[in-house]
Amino acid sequence: MATNKLALLRYKTIDQCLKNRFRKWTLEDLIEKVSDALYEYEGITTGVSKRTVQSDIQTMRSDKLGYNAPIIVTDKRFYTYEDADYSITNSPINTADMDKMKEIVSVLKQLNGFNYFDEMSDLIAKLENNVNKSADSNKNFIQFEDNKELKGREHITPLYQAIFNKTPLFLEYKSFKALKPSKEIYYPYLLKEYRNRWFLVCRPKSNPNLLTLALDRVIEFHPLPKELYVEYEGVNFERYFDDLLGVTKSHKDRPNKIILHVNKYNAPYVITKPIHASQQLLSENETGITIRIDVVHNFELEREILGFGETIEVLSPKKLRDIIARRLHKASDRYRDNK
Repeated sequence: MATNKLALLRYKTIDQCLKNRFRKWTLEDLIEKVSDALYEYEGITTGVSKRTVQSDIQTMRSDKLGYNAPIIVTDKRFYTYEDADYSITNSPINTADMDKMKEIVSVLKQLNGFNYFDEMSDLIAKLENNVNKSADSNKNFIQFEDNKELKGREHITPLYQAIFNKTPLFLEYKSFKALKPSKEIYYPYLLKEYRNRWFLVCRPKSNPNLLTLALDRVIEFHPLPKELYVEYEGVNFERYFDDLLGVTKSHKDRPNKIILHVNKYNAPYVITKPIHASQQLLSENETGITIRIDVVHNFELEREILGFGETIEVLSPKKLRDIIARRLHKASDRYRDNK
């Protein structure tokens, strides 16, 4: 028999608490959090009993749902996971839930022909393939670009919930350049995927400017439902990334008119797969094509241009042309030095 909706909500809430190492959790704390979740998501005002939460913990510890959660009690009162990396979300799906997922996929496939669902084609195909593969590990009919070793993917769902529910976050983050992690309150606004990496567009409480945090550099976070959430005014997040390649952008950045010449061998590739949605064909002759894109000058733009090697030339602006030329010269010098 499939686990009911309320029980799953309780398990998920307990799981989120035990994963949070920022604080210690007594049974009373867990009861309070579960009661808050039942009220927030289901409108249940009666809370939850001590016996129910104790029973939930035992169920999570057992093999009944396949969780086998390593829940321990420290100092005779604090509940936690013995394995800091454990989560019930990593557990295998049971047969009943698998059947339900197949039903959902079937419904989504029927809706896929409607205009509202056009953008879901890839998602539905990926979901169907994953469900089938879970049912039969030998079958895999479609392969998507993926990186199983990429860190931070487990943050996507709770971050989405925080954005949807407008909940501030206390987040620990360590950039590649930082010597030590920082801990701060953030207001989350948008999740963005770029080249199979995920990013969070947010604003720190201490700073009025937007930041883009890589999820694989997020160490830990937890929601602050009692903290006031501050909207970011003056930005349409639906179009926030329309004028750039990648995710690197500050509030001061504006798009530039970039003119590129692509040789005749790579011209068909660039015509059929534009570098950016703003791409315009300016001219075409026997040497290749000249195109224009209107994007922010950032690291990702430089990397995209450098990826074409000798087959592309920056005609303008001069600043970008000089930067690309300098980087190509440095790359050439490195190869000459290694002869």
